[in-house]
Amino acid sequence: MSLLHIRWAAIFRVLLLLLGASALTLVIPLGLAVVYGEGDLIRPFLVPMTAVLFPCLPVALLTRKRPIRFSASDGFLLLFLAWILICLFGAVPYYLSGRIPRWVDAVFESVSGFTTTGATVIADVEALPRSLLFWRAMTSWLGGMGIVVLTAALFPLLGIGGFRLLKGESSGYEKEKITPRITEAAKMLWFLYLILTALEVLLLCLGGMDWFDAAAHAFSTIATGGFSTRNNSIAAYHSPWIEGVCTVFMFLAGCNLVLLYRLFRGRYRDLLNNSELKAYGGIILVSAGIITLSLLPEAVSLTEAVRKAFFHTVSIVTTTGFAAADYKRWPPAAQGILFFLMFVGGCSGSIAGGIKVVRLLVLAKQTGNEMKRLLYPKGVFTIQLNKKTGRKDAVYGVAGFVFLYLFLVLITTLVVSTAGVDLFSSLNTALLTLGNIGRGLKGPPSGVFSDFPGYIKWALSLVMITGRLELWIAFVFFSRDYWRQ
Repeated sequence: MSLLHIRWAAIFRVLLLLLGASALTLVIPLGLAVVYGEGDLIRPFLVPMTAVLFPCLPVALLTRKRPIRFSASDGFLLLFLAWILICLFGAVPYYLSGRIPRWVDAVFESVSGFTTTGATVIADVEALPRSLLFWRAMTSWLGGMGIVVLTAALFPLLGIGGFRLLKGESSGYEKEKITPRITEAAKMLWFLYLILTALEVLLLCLGGMDWFDAAAHAFSTIATGGFSTRNNSIAAYHSPWIEGVCTVFMFLAGCNLVLLYRLFRGRYRDLLNNSELKAYGGIILVSAGIITLSLLPEAVSLTEAVRKAFFHTVSIVTTTGFAAADYKRWPPAAQGILFFLMFVGGCSGSIAGGIKVVRLLVLAKQTGNEMKRLLYPKGVFTIQLNKKTGRKDAVYGVAGFVFLYLFLVLITTLVVSTAGVDLFSSLNTALLTLGNIGRGLKGPPSGVFSDFPGYIKWALSLVMITGRLELWIAFVFFSRDYWRQ
């Protein structure tokens, strides 16, 4: 495929409209800057918003009746460019505010937010103005469902089909449909997203949080982002209620959103028959049980051990990265379980990052089949998921993804180690960024990523975007077949 064959005019138009949708979200932190009397924050929000909306509005109005169609190859390029452009745009308020004076740090913080990673370059989060803190939380919330998914629900009004974008944003082994129309599917997902967010805000307020902290933490929880308004994360509140609420909603955010929507519609049987959900629950129960047993000798009570174990198990497996205790001081067995969970991730079709439970389930089932084949060489064995026979080629796709994931972990580990970081910390940093986890057993020496040299932060920013796009979209550009197509 020649560069001349790419529909650059169509891609430019869509990118401009996506950027315009992102700019509109700055109205909220701008309003908060006015309400809280943060006059020096008005310009950092107002300038990028007006600079983008000024060219976007005429384009949207003048071309709204012109349909845009692009190929799958164009869609891959568009999606990759969209995430880079939106992350760069999100860095502008940080940079203009002066709170993050280096551009590379501002970009890293923005990428970490939009990719729902939760890694940060800010040592003292509580020193940030409230409007900037809210923008920080909003980037996670918007990136959680994906700005592209949001716009897919709106683009038909502008004559643009959203199927390619939403398909690219979806992740996992099985793409399940909610409604026949992709626009309706996007709207239903956002409706569910909003309901879960509002419900968590209410419950956190009942637990003693003010509305600002409740909204910020709900945004990060539902998006599995992990950004907090406190330096000590959830541990700063010393509240079993808040820990319990966050645990429940982190668990829900790690579930397949299609299944949650079906549960919302009363289709309970789909949950009972879902193999991945059973494996997801089983991993959490077994992991939390082992951690509980290892914490009992040091815990104040059994209740506390269970609460801390479940909170951090769900936090890591869903790639949220909240902390309710200093688990770096836990017994080796508990830390070992948390390290294992960093390779897992949430369910397919969820907001969580990582390899995803269904892929590991497919590999586990195929491993069992290979063992059976040793005993019964002429036997025919298939993989059963959701009480249905899975496709044979699915195993190859999953194996390819896992290989690529582990290969990128290795490469990222080597890159980080060039900054003089020890090997285990480099490995943890690779897992934290590629899996969009943000917080783990080890990482930067002081816990914030500003310690790293600039080239490491640029590399990790690209790794976070690659992880958010499920690897394939970022790596397809290295294929000759893509450019020959």
